[in-house]
Amino acid sequence: MSRVRELAAYVESRQERLLTLLQDLVQIPSENRAPEGAEGACQEYVARVLRRAGWEPSLYSLAGAAGIETHPLYWPGRNYEGRPNLAAVRKGTGGGRSLILSGHVDTVPVGSAPWTRPPFGGQREGNRLYGRGANDMKAGIAANLFVAEALSELGIRLAGDLTFESVVDEEFGGVNGTLAGRLMGYSADAAIISEPSFLRVCPAQRGGRTVQIRFQAVNAGILSNARTTLVIDQLRAFLDALPEFAALRRRLAPRHLSYAHLQDAVPVTVTRIQTAPWGTSEPTNVPETCRLELFWQTMPGEGLDEVDAQFAGWLEDLYERRGELFRERPEVVHPIRWLPGSAIEAKCPIVSELAAVAESTLGFRPEIVGIEGPCDLYVFHEFGIPAALWGARGGNTHMPDEYVELDSLVQATKALMAFVCSWCGEEIR
Repeated sequence: MSRVRELAAYVESRQERLLTLLQDLVQIPSENRAPEGAEGACQEYVARVLRRAGWEPSLYSLAGAAGIETHPLYWPGRNYEGRPNLAAVRKGTGGGRSLILSGHVDTVPVGSAPWTRPPFGGQREGNRLYGRGANDMKAGIAANLFVAEALSELGIRLAGDLTFESVVDEEFGGVNGTLAGRLMGYSADAAIISEPSFLRVCPAQRGGRTVQIRFQAVNAGILSNARTTLVIDQLRAFLDALPEFAALRRRLAPRHLSYAHLQDAVPVTVTRIQTAPWGTSEPTNVPETCRLELFWQTMPGEGLDEVDAQFAGWLEDLYERRGELFRERPEVVHPIRWLPGSAIEAKCPIVSELAAVAESTLGFRPEIVGIEGPCDLYVFHEFGIPAALWGARGGNTHMPDEYVELDSLVQATKALMAFVCSWCGEEIR
């Protein structure tokens, strides 16, 4: 039996342990409610699993990363009390390549929309496990933990160093946890981030820019017969013109090979619209304010100044064309950081070798494409660490009834296990 098949058979035989790790993780809430968060209990669980497997994990405060608060990538205003990062290093015997297995332990909140299954139940139904973070990305943390345990159980000695990393505060544009890991000195020849890539090797991420716009217009109440500018008029004008901005983005954004498969590589999306609280506890009236959140994606290679200039120019043109509606300019704020797109080439060894190992393990060649949204991949690239995403399939991400497909988690873990041994090199006791 080939070594790849031998490792795959081990994962197959121990898949219940893998699913138990995932279920345990999902059942421990670790919601990010920026600027606050509650990842501490989940990080303690991860640390306990690693200790039992013979690793020596370090739980450290982000504030302990030298220079983090003055680093250009740092986003201020977060509270990290009780929210430690975790890292553990398994030293190699020498002569092999080093690797980081990274993932974020925080999840988005449960939210107010109704769930049909307990958000922290880790409920298994057929091929799915449901719960907040099941897909994004506790399945990835479980896969990394499984590999860490398996190395000890199988007595595998790697030639290169392997670092296990679980970071906090990735959601809501947070990458301070990933930044802290680099500033703490956890580096390697390459990194795998176990995001849900749908069994694709993803060496690229799109960037993202978020703005919140506050329209405002004074009115005399619902019974007034005076014709004045209404925020709904402003909103209608903005939404009617928005396809122009989307077309501008498609025309000006550079086309990247990692996103050649997408019909619209740089979509523009309205994510929230709010005028007033809903329900009969509020008086029926004409709203004086309306808040709108807009999110648009960017390509690797685009810079913040040019992206912001495109939006500002389009918005100013709208104001000039519809001056009767916008005598007072709406307020425009950026609630989260700018997330740049980033990519490494498909011919990089971390990409080509991961794809080759996955093919030999799973029997099909995974696609090599860019992930559709922003994440913390770019931080590794900024520090000169070649990194790619690899993980399972799932659905309802950031929505009620989030789930991961269990067979794909087993597949992703089989390939990851084989790749760690291949990349770092191994000795078998």
